[in-house]
Amino acid sequence: MKHQKYYTFLQKQILVMIGLSLIPGLVYVIMGWIFNIALPALVWYSIILVTSFYGWTLYKEFATHKMDEEHLRVWYKKLTWFMYVIFSSWSLIFVMYVGHDQYDLHYIAIFTQLGASVVASTLLISDKKLFVPILFTLMLPLTVYFVLVDTWYGYILSFFSLIFLAVLLYASFNTNRLLQDNYSQAQHDILTGLYNRRYFMEYMESLNERLAENYKTACMFLIDLDHFKTINDSLGHDIGDKLLIAVSKRIELYVKDTHMVARLGGDEFILVSKELSEEEFENNPGCAFAEGLLNVIRQLYIIDGHHLHISASIGVHQINPSFLDSTNFIREADIAMYEAKAQGRDGVIIFNKDLAYRVERHLLIEQKLHSALKENKINVVYQPQFDKNELVVGCESLLRWYDYDLGVLNPEEFIPIAENTGLILELGSYVLKETFVSVHRWNLKGMKLKSFSVNISMRQLLCDTFVDDVERLIKLYFGQREHGQKIFFEITEHVFAEDMKKVVAVMNQLKKLGISFSIDDFGTGYSSLSYLNILPIDEVKIDKSFISRLGDNENDKKMISTIISIAKNFDLNIVAEGVETLEQLSFLSKVHCDAFQGFYFEEPMPLISFEKKYIFT
Repeated sequence: MKHQKYYTFLQKQILVMIGLSLIPGLVYVIMGWIFNIALPALVWYSIILVTSFYGWTLYKEFATHKMDEEHLRVWYKKLTWFMYVIFSSWSLIFVMYVGHDQYDLHYIAIFTQLGASVVASTLLISDKKLFVPILFTLMLPLTVYFVLVDTWYGYILSFFSLIFLAVLLYASFNTNRLLQDNYSQAQHDILTGLYNRRYFMEYMESLNERLAENYKTACMFLIDLDHFKTINDSLGHDIGDKLLIAVSKRIELYVKDTHMVARLGGDEFILVSKELSEEEFENNPGCAFAEGLLNVIRQLYIIDGHHLHISASIGVHQINPSFLDSTNFIREADIAMYEAKAQGRDGVIIFNKDLAYRVERHLLIEQKLHSALKENKINVVYQPQFDKNELVVGCESLLRWYDYDLGVLNPEEFIPIAENTGLILELGSYVLKETFVSVHRWNLKGMKLKSFSVNISMRQLLCDTFVDDVERLIKLYFGQREHGQKIFFEITEHVFAEDMKKVVAVMNQLKKLGISFSIDDFGTGYSSLSYLNILPIDEVKIDKSFISRLGDNENDKKMISTIISIAKNFDLNIVAEGVETLEQLSFLSKVHCDAFQGFYFEEPMPLISFEKKYIFT
């Protein structure tokens, strides 16, 4: 299917040739009747009629969108024979009429033969396999005729006919080369020589209809090179371009003629298999092929003295012929590819229903999150914190979101989406303000907690306006704040993966405003003793994953004891989250944990319920 437009162009020439044969051919029949050579003319015209009818069936048979590669090859062979026969028929009528010089019919025959040669060089310009033999078939009989005239001007005319043939061939070859060059530039990527995005889209439109017509399927592989930008940035774009060329050659060598290969742009490549039956796809869903391709890409590259290793993330998708929009296929293969990246890169993921469900839900959450924020549908809830005597000493503000279509959504589901879309800034500002408003109201009533905590994302912490926003809120709600009530900003261990100098600078600015800091989910991520010494931390929260296993594993008890011992050495407050049993509480109290939080005491509560039970009692 490499020349769809080329085949379409040839198909159009069928009708042109039928018209140019039937109408002038009818004139030849009339002249034959007039000059008493009707029988040969009728026989010849019968050949034209039969050939034209065959050409008409070829025209109707052709449908690029519904033919696979093998069918097109067969159709092209039929077309070739049609063109050979119909142009040869004009050489035949030339031979039949050129001898009747008593009626000056030879002049008409000669002119017709020259015209047919021009027509052939024009209509068949896209295919050298057609116009070269047909031009010889048309012009050589004319040359022979001039030689057989056996006069000095006959020899000159035969020589001129050969010159005319050479000119037609020269013009046709040059035009053909220009067409091929233009086609190649329009359909191929300049850097790698692979097909480009434009060709891919056209190919997919054709493939979709063929799959639907033939009840077949195909397999798509979207390839994105891992960390290619690092090579570009560190070694330069020249090295990056040479690497892309090397990768493209490896892909082509691996797939051979079994797949269509295109470069979509940048470091993204896409492969589409030939049409497959459902049985063929089930026997070989593409995973093994993709793994083999990945191994080929992983091999060492030596470019301008640089020894380079690169991996790729590959998304695999079975093309469903019930969908006709090629962008859907890219999107779904793209989803699988990004899932491969999310799972650590250098891997293959096949798009499936579970992945589709997660992505659709993800997109729906992203869409609804905008309106939920504007309409205040996301609620701030409060979970109390207790000391070892089970007295309330503080609370943590958390988020809960109920949507009619999505149900109850936990922060673990929608907070990452908010961070990726940038909505975390608006969401974080909303939580901060709501919490400050509530605590301010409690303080005015004389029901002051020792501390309260608010979760802060890294994107929020490093926002240029965050410190000013916090300062404004503190002045507005805690201008006369008494000494002793602590405001904790909870940050996760992902802070250790950020620009530490900038993080420390921002945290110190906030500490001057009276903010304390707590490391949430301590022990699960990037924890480092050196970071604890660098960051101005006041508190650590032991992750609930350790707490939940206290009754099962002695090593977890040792781990928690070690965390608490280290935190105490740094003079840090310790909060255990996820406390659900009396056994857990007893152990944590023995190892001198300062505060506790979890379902053993209370679940996160709506504002009114929390105030009724713990504030305005």
